[in-house]
Amino acid sequence: MATAYHNLSSYNPETVPDGSDMRIGIVVSEWNENITKALLDGAFKTLVKHGVKSENILIDFVPGSFELIFGSKHLVENKEIDAVIALGCVVRGGTPHFEYVCSGVTQGIADMNIRYDIPFIFGLLTTDTMQQAEERAGGIHGNKGDECAITALKMIDFYRRNLEE
Repeated sequence: MATAYHNLSSYNPETVPDGSDMRIGIVVSEWNENITKALLDGAFKTLVKHGVKSENILIDFVPGSFELIFGSKHLVENKEIDAVIALGCVVRGGTPHFEYVCSGVTQGIADMNIRYDIPFIFGLLTTDTMQQAEERAGGIHGNKGDECAITALKMIDFYRRNLEE
């Protein structure tokens, strides 16, 4: 749903599973750091708010958004985690670079969801302007990091419930 119609930080807390027994990896792009740090802050605070212990939130950084793919793969293969949240921000410029990076990261995260038995959460802001990114990293449209944290908790719960059947 377009953020013009739905605030990224709005959710019904009654529908969010308890995260007290969950371990979550977060991979953060250093590119557009003012935005990605805000996304990380939102994700971290939301996870803790819903019971995830701070020591069970593993955070690592990669240079750019394209590297989120390798960073996510590395986390799942080397750490015991229940989900990976990939956070980045790509702002459209005057070259086709934007399309290549966004497409590559989208496909890479999608592939991870197919290859591994844990959810990979797509937290890549793809905006036309830096102002749009700021509006989605704690501004008037909420924080995509909050949304990603809630999605991770719900997807871990989804996976676990469907293992039991």
